[in-house]
Amino acid sequence: MYVSLIILILTCALIIFSVLVKPSIKIGGVTLGTYWLSALLGASLMLIFGVIDFNLVWQGLTSNTAVNPIKILVLFISMTLLSVFLDETGFFSYLAEKILHKAKTGQKTLFFTLYITVSILTVFTSNDIIILTFTPFICFFCKRAKIDPVPYLFTEFVAANTWSMALIIGNPTNIYLASNFGISFFDYLSIMVLPTVCGGLTSLLILYLLFKKMLSKPIQASEFELKHQIKDKFLLVLGLIHLLGCIILLAIASYINLEMWMICLSLAVSESVIALVYLIVKKQKKHFLFATFRRAPYELIPFVVSMFIVVLGVTKSGVTDKIITVLSGIEPIFSYGIASYLTANLINNIPMSVLFANLSVGSGTGAVFASIVGSNLGALLTPIGALAGIMWCNLLKIHDLRFSFNKFIKYGVLVSVPTLIVTLCILFVIL
Repeated sequence: MYVSLIILILTCALIIFSVLVKPSIKIGGVTLGTYWLSALLGASLMLIFGVIDFNLVWQGLTSNTAVNPIKILVLFISMTLLSVFLDETGFFSYLAEKILHKAKTGQKTLFFTLYITVSILTVFTSNDIIILTFTPFICFFCKRAKIDPVPYLFTEFVAANTWSMALIIGNPTNIYLASNFGISFFDYLSIMVLPTVCGGLTSLLILYLLFKKMLSKPIQASEFELKHQIKDKFLLVLGLIHLLGCIILLAIASYINLEMWMICLSLAVSESVIALVYLIVKKQKKHFLFATFRRAPYELIPFVVSMFIVVLGVTKSGVTDKIITVLSGIEPIFSYGIASYLTANLINNIPMSVLFANLSVGSGTGAVFASIVGSNLGALLTPIGALAGIMWCNLLKIHDLRFSFNKFIKYGVLVSVPTLIVTLCILFVIL
């Protein structure tokens, strides 16, 4: 037991260190994220020290169950490709510019418009895609409008990681935890819609009070030229049809006896094949598809599989049984919700979800949904709480914007703690 616990702590420490100190390394012309290399080392140590054997790992990776990490990765990457495809058409940037252009008369109007836009788009796509799309645009817009970007950047981040709780597809952690317990699209929605709305309104109120003084300053730039345009209307329509079709099929998956990963994979393949044929017929370059596939989060594959092995080793050694005993002594919705929220900031929310998928067994539905809440809102406490935070910080560095670790935690505590409490309380009332 102690060997597995030491390896788990070492792996977590290395992941935190890699994110804060050395998030990436360059080998030749290839840049690699160090966080998944840390996880890979932890998984290797579990195997080397005999905590877990290859047969058990193989059984876990090939099992025909909802907790199979390969199925979940296929689902998430396929869903990401559907969203990235739309983003490559210029849809999200164009929509963001159109909406925010209408709200440029005052910062308060701009603030609320941004929050609502990000929230709606996050519900139907995913928090990672929205953060990748909106962050560069906000940096550009605020520079042109000569206003402080901090309220908008943090508002975007909070909205994306709060409203990602609404649908099962909003965050890979939702997919992992809900799929593990066989929770359908509609069952998930029926329980999470009210806690998400209440949590979202709470975060909006706190953000407004937090930045009210800064938002009172006038916008100096009187003109804002629209830069983004739809690149190809056929590809736009194709992307919209496939994304909306995917969401509809996911909603009825349990009624038509189709697994969610199969739906997402089929539509991602269909979209890619039709787009390829279209580009060939139109004699256009294939860089559009190349760009779409290049942006897929492939580093998640070794990361999730490695953390699955680490957690499998910890579970086998009996450590999780002792943690379950502690968490079960308190109301599960609050114990699991708070524990998952804090744990996400120690080991990142994806490995946290792998761990809590095992911890929630036998603890009831409340523990599962509370862990989902913690996995989403945990991203708001520190930048290492989620991959979205890591990507967000890297984007700010690219645009020469400083957002210190201390400033993030200061704002994060003020916003995320009340939002977490309200969301868990509403979840408790519902369940």
